[in-house]
Amino acid sequence: MARKVIDEPSEEIVADAKRERAERRNPFSRIALFIRQVIAELRKVVTPTRRELFSFTGVVLVFVLIMMGLVYGLDFLFGLLVSWAFGDGSIR
Repeated sequence: MARKVIDEPSEEIVADAKRERAERRNPFSRIALFIRQVIAELRKVVTPTRRELFSFTGVVLVFVLIMMGLVYGLDFLFGLLVSWAFGDGSIR
């Protein structure tokens, strides 16, 4: 089970952003602020456990296989209909 993380910026980051906006810094300091904020957000990222990773991978693979079967079935059906409508009139 993934750990629950509250997605709120820290008070320090908010205070820094307000101060930077108030002072109207040059473009380089705004870029530095952006990079600091990106790094702070990346520290909040929670990586899945090995078990969760295998579980998620299995779910994705099963979903992809189901969608492939659905698309194949519709393609085959529409191919038969087009062959019947515009072809020689016989259904395979």
